[in-house]
Amino acid sequence: MVPVFSLIIILVLSILITRIATIAIMQTGLSRQSAKFQSRSAFTGVGFTTTEAENVTKHPVRRKIVMLLMLLGNAGIVSAIASLMLTFVNRGQDNIPWYWSLSIILLAITILWVLTSSKLVDRWLNRVIERALNKYTDLNIRDYSKLLKLTGDYQISEMKVAEDDWIANHTLAESALRQEGITVLGIERQDGTYLGVPDGDTKIVESDILIIYGRESSVIKLDERRKGRRGHIEHKKAESEQEQEKQRQRELERESEKEVKKKK
Repeated sequence: MVPVFSLIIILVLSILITRIATIAIMQTGLSRQSAKFQSRSAFTGVGFTTTEAENVTKHPVRRKIVMLLMLLGNAGIVSAIASLMLTFVNRGQDNIPWYWSLSIILLAITILWVLTSSKLVDRWLNRVIERALNKYTDLNIRDYSKLLKLTGDYQISEMKVAEDDWIANHTLAESALRQEGITVLGIERQDGTYLGVPDGDTKIVESDILIIYGRESSVIKLDERRKGRRGHIEHKKAESEQEQEKQRQRELERESEKEVKKKK
């Protein structure tokens, strides 16, 4: 019975480790999809050779994260295989039947799959991990952070456009991202061409990589938004939230002006 629970614990830790690594790599400016892919690739030792992988190895912080993932991945995979073998090979009188062991393992995998597929769990876990990383590490490092003086919740990041994304096949003017507090600084096409400072007539298509500036929460919501009526509702909601944010900033500006006048 011990090998069964050992295997389940290893699976849980593996998922948690790759999730933490994904968030950490995202904080260096890589898109969510790319960070997730590179984390799983490094942890499992698959080693895909892509342009994204080169971007990871060239960045000092990303490189450290990937190196640690490789080390933990090798240890985790070996331990998982050993626990799985002990579950079905080393069977004593006190052990439960093999089919019960298999049932427990399949049930655990199913539960983990459901939890990792849940958007609610995903958002909650992301918040917890981000807060922990921001509090206990200095991984929120970007090559351009000092140059652009990024502060607060604002950041520059990449977002790869999928076929079912809400923003796909819309021009920048139609998407009205500015109304959500998001600015597209550049677009990298699938063929490698780069459009700097695109105008409103620029059409966003599948596989485009957007270089965007905005609040982290807004960027995440845009990345998760899909086509259809629900996506349109989420867009309107984001516009309303941005208007509230503008109002808050105006109030802060007025308070700041009052403080300056008092000092004079």
